Amino acid sequence: MSEIIITNAQIILADEVIKGSLCIKDDIITDISDSYSSLPAAYDFEADTLIPGLIELHTDNLERHIMPRPKSYWPIEPAVLNHDREIAAAGITTVYDAMSVGHADSGARGKDMLLEMSEAIEELSNRDILKVDHFLHWRCEISSPDVIEELTPLLENSLTGLVSIMDHTPGQRQFVSLDAFATYYQGKYGMTDEQLKIFINERQRDHELYSQANRKIVVEKAHQRNLPLASHDDATKDHVNDAVNDGIVVAEFPTTIEAARASHENGLGVLMGAPNVVRGMSHSGNVSARDLASHGLLDILSSDYVPFSLLYGAVLLAKTCHNISLPDAIATVTRNPAKQVGFKDRGEIAMGKRADLVRYHSDEGIPCIVEVWQQGQRIA
Repeated sequence: MSEIIITNAQIILADEVIKGSLCIKDDIITDISDSYSSLPAAYDFEADTLIPGLIELHTDNLERHIMPRPKSYWPIEPAVLNHDREIAAAGITTVYDAMSVGHADSGARGKDMLLEMSEAIEELSNRDILKVDHFLHWRCEISSPDVIEELTPLLENSLTGLVSIMDHTPGQRQFVSLDAFATYYQGKYGMTDEQLKIFINERQRDHELYSQANRKIVVEKAHQRNLPLASHDDATKDHVNDAVNDGIVVAEFPTTIEAARASHENGLGVLMGAPNVVRGMSHSGNVSARDLASHGLLDILSSDYVPFSLLYGAVLLAKTCHNISLPDAIATVTRNPAKQVGFKDRGEIAMGKRADLVRYHSDEGIPCIVEVWQQGQRIA
């Protein structure tokens, strides 16, 4: 049985910060102490901060590696490897790779590539080539006519871990403002005004035709497989009531304080983007994550499209919100997401938990990651 002793570390526990030591045997934390070890073999962390490995429930980062330039696709297995290494270097030891099923976006990649991407992640995971634990998060665009056809085979992937309900119809939820919708879609896809007008009309038509029936089927399929469910861009109490009735456990990116408060009060983990925290605002013009945090309504952070923002955002929460301690801030990227999706073996530095760990020190408020461990093995 291998043993590692870490000492002279600032250790972030669930409810307190201690300066001391930690013992790992094989892949499990077996002892935590508020004293320093004098053993010659102890690993001196030089007063750096030690936190649990980060848990990411929603990142689109793989998509960027698959298509690093518009219409320019990268080979899938190398793209997955690049993504995995970047995730590990950001301190994330458990990641849910979020991929859209059913396409509301003009110019999105096809369903065959989606299946190939998910199979590559599963294959590379089975071959122990990937450094972090990967799970699949299927983001279901319920206004899409083909979402059920696409989703059904994807649910058979052994790494499927989360299903979210999305509806990006212009004029509601994330895009109540059609001006904001135009800015996003024309900027991303280069549509002319006439193309945008047609696109908006098509999306609104599809919403009327498909959203309600598709939502019911997606929820049923998730429950049949005991998969946790997330909602996306809830804006009103009615949206939250629908989420509660559907047994949803994570409220992703609520767009208003009203929806965030209703979600939080009903036990849904309120998830917001760490880039929102870092930038101080939503890129869509919706509610600020820092505002939700100041009202005690922020439970989980997601790196969304910038992996390093996960740790940086958590550290900024502790620095900028007087009501959030460092342990509480770190919980938004470790313990809280673990709890909402059912993990009991990770997300906290505690005896008996997996030795998924991140060491960092702060440089003018920016957390600089020194090393990352998963199950007692250094991976970055």
